[in-house]
Amino acid sequence: MGTSPFFFRSVYMLNRGLDKLELLRIVEAVANEKSIDKELVIGSMESAIQKAALTKFGNDNNIEVVIDRESGEIKIQKVLEVVETVEDPAREITLSEAKKIKIEDNELKVGAKIYEDLPQIDFGRIAAQSAKQVISSRVREAEKNRQYKDFIDKQGQILSGIIKRLEYGNVIVDLGKAEGVIKKDELIPREILKTGDRVKAYCYEVKNELKGHQIFLSRAHPQFLARLFFQEVPEIYEGTIEIRSVARDPGSRAKICVHSQDSSIDPVGACVGMRGSRVQTIVNELHGEKIDIIKWTEDLPTLISESLSPAEIQKVLIDQDNKRIDIILTEENLSKAIGRRGQNVRLASKLTNYEIDILTDKEDSERRQAEFKDRTETLIKNLEVDETLGQLLVSEGFTSTEEISQATPEDISKIDAIDEETAKELINRSKETLLKEKEAIAIKLKELGVDEKLINLKGMTQGMLVILGQKNIKKISDFADLSSDELIGGFDEIKGKKIRIDGYLEEFSLSRKEADDLIMAAREIAYN
Repeated sequence: MGTSPFFFRSVYMLNRGLDKLELLRIVEAVANEKSIDKELVIGSMESAIQKAALTKFGNDNNIEVVIDRESGEIKIQKVLEVVETVEDPAREITLSEAKKIKIEDNELKVGAKIYEDLPQIDFGRIAAQSAKQVISSRVREAEKNRQYKDFIDKQGQILSGIIKRLEYGNVIVDLGKAEGVIKKDELIPREILKTGDRVKAYCYEVKNELKGHQIFLSRAHPQFLARLFFQEVPEIYEGTIEIRSVARDPGSRAKICVHSQDSSIDPVGACVGMRGSRVQTIVNELHGEKIDIIKWTEDLPTLISESLSPAEIQKVLIDQDNKRIDIILTEENLSKAIGRRGQNVRLASKLTNYEIDILTDKEDSERRQAEFKDRTETLIKNLEVDETLGQLLVSEGFTSTEEISQATPEDISKIDAIDEETAKELINRSKETLLKEKEAIAIKLKELGVDEKLINLKGMTQGMLVILGQKNIKKISDFADLSSDELIGGFDEIKGKKIRIDGYLEEFSLSRKEADDLIMAAREIAYN
């Protein structure tokens, strides 16, 4: 807070014992200037005088200082505790000695405290400097706490300020009573900001640290776009229109999904405004960032199709458990759906929180044919049947050896050209194959050194155990330390880019709930 005239005047007045009311007026002026509690300023002065008094009368003493809040009178007192046997003469006094001092006090007893008035202090240069430091430190700390309380309530809002300086690519913004920082990676790419410019930014975090509070701002954050719409569109401010999700490629393109409970209101039209006036104001603030406004719907295929506009979608295949979507479209629409450098599909994925795979109708057909061929070959090998029978089983929905082993003869014999005897034989062969595989895997697990507790974990298959063992996850505690994303795969966002993380057990198509249940069950065993 610098060498304010307040310090020199207040210390001088304390030293000379001048107008105490003037001292209180100075205290009130400083409290108002710094927007802090007057009581805290007086308290810091009391601490400063106490420190000087201890220096003069001895640090062993217990000294209290009180400044009268009405008159400004300063009282310095030595505090002594009444005890039976004195161990610390500087802080204790016997009952008999105390009664000599407080003759009129008949109620005096052990445990009470008595107060001796001390003379006023003549502040020397060193004592005055010490007092100044104490007051300065207390007031500065109070000012920082006040600023933190002011700005923690503004977290999640747009703040406006003047650019004070640029440091190593970061922008320091003067917010009035505090400074905020926009880190280099929170700026809009290719945006040119200069000292003295007024700038708006989204406050995404306020930290209170030992060295002081820090206010972190962003112009690249998705919520910056959301809050701009909140400011520009009255229906969003009033709650008539709700922003469901936002995805941004800062400075280039963004998608925002809006919804209204009132069917008479067009949420997209309201956000666009008359002749595009509302959205254009936001585009200008974001230096030309293109904004797609999408109407939210509970019908996920429709929402996905709208999110991938202008591409025309033929088919949407949704895997709710794994949050994945396959989009099937024509070759002509492929580039439109993907967008420049994958931008369109990447933003649609962020907007809907689903991983999106885009396939042409030709690729989809080839994929289905490949799956059919792989499943047929597996059944031919495991059940020792010819190609015709293998294809027949797969086409009727029996896509794996496990499915056939769990079927009844009646289920299989419903297929034309398969009688009940053949059905029974197929079931027996499937069970024999699975048993041999189980025995082979048991040997493999022993060779890998997989722990029995992990092997016996409910919901864990032998195939999963082999892969985990090969990844050096052999103990129940190793598995318990994993996250669901490490098991089933997921996405991480690094510097605004969505990065795919492969899961150890991704090929087993576990849902997130199944992965979470496995991990929690392992933790109960490992840590109990």
